[in-house]
Amino acid sequence: MWWIFNVLFSSIFLLSIVLSIPVAFDVGGRDSGLAYSLSLFLYYFFYSTVKLATPEGSRIRYTVSAVLRSSQWIIIPTLLIWSLGQFGVDAGSTNWVERTLGGVFQSKSTSWTEWVFGKDGVLETVMLGSWDNMLRYSGPVFQLLEGFCTLLVIQAAGQLTRWLVNSGRSDSWVITLLAFSGSVIASAVYFLWRIAQFPAISNVDAALIGVAMTTTLFLCVYGIGSGRGSPVESSLLFAYVVLCVYQIFTDYLPSDGTSHGEEQASSQPEIPPLPPIIMASYSTLMHVISSLPYAIHTSLAFLYAAFQTITPSVIISLLYRLMVFYCATRIIPSVRDLGAQALAHDPDWDDSETAARVLGFLSWFSPSILIAVYTSLLLQHFSTSDGDDGWSLRGGDVGGSTWRWVNVGLTMALYGIELLLGSDGSDHWKVD
Repeated sequence: MWWIFNVLFSSIFLLSIVLSIPVAFDVGGRDSGLAYSLSLFLYYFFYSTVKLATPEGSRIRYTVSAVLRSSQWIIIPTLLIWSLGQFGVDAGSTNWVERTLGGVFQSKSTSWTEWVFGKDGVLETVMLGSWDNMLRYSGPVFQLLEGFCTLLVIQAAGQLTRWLVNSGRSDSWVITLLAFSGSVIASAVYFLWRIAQFPAISNVDAALIGVAMTTTLFLCVYGIGSGRGSPVESSLLFAYVVLCVYQIFTDYLPSDGTSHGEEQASSQPEIPPLPPIIMASYSTLMHVISSLPYAIHTSLAFLYAAFQTITPSVIISLLYRLMVFYCATRIIPSVRDLGAQALAHDPDWDDSETAARVLGFLSWFSPSILIAVYTSLLLQHFSTSDGDDGWSLRGGDVGGSTWRWVNVGLTMALYGIELLLGSDGSDHWKVD
């Protein structure tokens, strides 16, 4: 029964973080969003440290954890209001180094305490600048970790399907898993076809896509043919490479061609961001929501407006990274055991493997890591503009395509090494 409440509270926490951080960026500007995300990061880092430092089952741990867990519903809106009030005016085009040095040479009439701890003081600007730089340079690290954890999930899925196939008394699992693999490949091919329709793809991009997909197909065919892989592993690898390529060239928004002029927009048909069946279901859901009572409709309209500040690629990337990071903390111990029941256990601190201990340690600080990953994704889309606010979360060059290509190459290279060093075919799939 308690797991239902844990899932509910975790969902509410995730929704509050997903909505409140972009609101701080959109309303208050870059400094406001950075201050709010940094304060949340420190709060949950302290919360996780207290849980980790106190003995399990102790009264001190239970009391402090209960107080911090129950106070987060007050702390989150309080920190949001504080960041909007204290940092509501964005600093414009100057970076944190210029503002700090400017304060050093211009604050002759202020006291030492005000110069260090006051508004626009050294402590404030250095903390925000350090947080900004850490998030900026950790973006490639998060991207590469995503690929590594995805590879762990693919390998674990292959071993789990092998266990299901070899332990079954009939071929029902074989048929089911083949149908699943075919569905994954068909969906990936659809999005690969959509990539070919994008007008912004150059000859170099097309060559990179061709090399990536050819290498992926070779790895998939070699893995299945040699028996060291499986159809599930191959389909998931193919789908992940297509996902990375898709994220390089789109933000999951309709391609209306507004940036290329009205003439080009009229000559190019609009490409829906998702398959037609999903868009039709979305339209039906919005029609049902419009018929709800006014109070509920107003609340949902507020949530919709909050979600409108976020680029769809940020939400999809965040959800995907959360999924693979969470699975990775559970998979490394279970891959060695080759048992489905091991996936339901918490990370074991007595595990002798270094990777399992590191991921088990990181799982304790998952809320802080979530905030850092999400803020890093939002900063990729933050840009100054000439509008009324002067900034936007839905504009600018996202960048990071180089590291996405590096991630694709490393993921395929690691998977190829795993196939070469893997065991024989009888150890991977049912052959009788």
